[in-house]
Amino acid sequence: MTIGICVAGATGWVGEALCPAIAAASDLRLAGAVARKSAGRPAPGVPEVRISGTVEEALKSPTDVLIDYTHPAVVKANTLTAINAGVSVVIGTSGLSAQDYAELDQAARRKKVGVIAAGNFSVTAALLLRFALLAAEHVPQWEIIDYASFTKPDAPSGTAREMAERLSEIRKPKIGVPIEAMHGAKEARGADIAGTRVHSLRLPSYVIACEALFGAESERLVIRHEAGTSPAPYVAGTLLAARKVREVTGLVRGLDRLLFG
Repeated sequence: MTIGICVAGATGWVGEALCPAIAAASDLRLAGAVARKSAGRPAPGVPEVRISGTVEEALKSPTDVLIDYTHPAVVKANTLTAINAGVSVVIGTSGLSAQDYAELDQAARRKKVGVIAAGNFSVTAALLLRFALLAAEHVPQWEIIDYASFTKPDAPSGTAREMAERLSEIRKPKIGVPIEAMHGAKEARGADIAGTRVHSLRLPSYVIACEALFGAESERLVIRHEAGTSPAPYVAGTLLAARKVREVTGLVRGLDRLLFG
């Protein structure tokens, strides 16, 4: 029996690659597509499926899983709409806070559906997170640098935010000079995300890159992930999550938890 999937953000960078990949998989079915400005047009690579203007409209067709690659301003509302309809969700859109995820987890548990969210669905980004969590068990000081295109509307990236919040589950990093004791522009020390200092660069020529920098006496460790210009690395991880999400209840955060348990 195939899994019916609706893609929200179907005409976006990742969505355009996801739609034909779903249609080509023997165990998946493109049940719907959402893109407000393209409503009524064929889904990318799947002309028999028409794009809807809203998630609510798209879910009128039988759907098992909603994949959301839309915008930080609407992803939470889209997810709640799907949860209330009894549809599982895979969130690929960044920009949600830890509080947002907590609220979505509660809503999903009430409806007994699953949600899987990741700041980055590429396997190598999941490895970055996995290695950073391991390093934090042994090195007490770290910071994160987040690189993205100058047009990216949210900061930090979902990759950086997820890493900082997951690192806080290990411990909080040591700080040499407390921020309140710094001289000059305190903002230059970056944002405090769950106790980790995170620095976001937004410049042309970057797609997505993220560095976790660990420092100890007379040595440093730098773990870096860089994304290329193709959405292909995100497709496999997203579809893995879509296949697994109906096996969970509540919200699971991080592709690494699917890969490594």
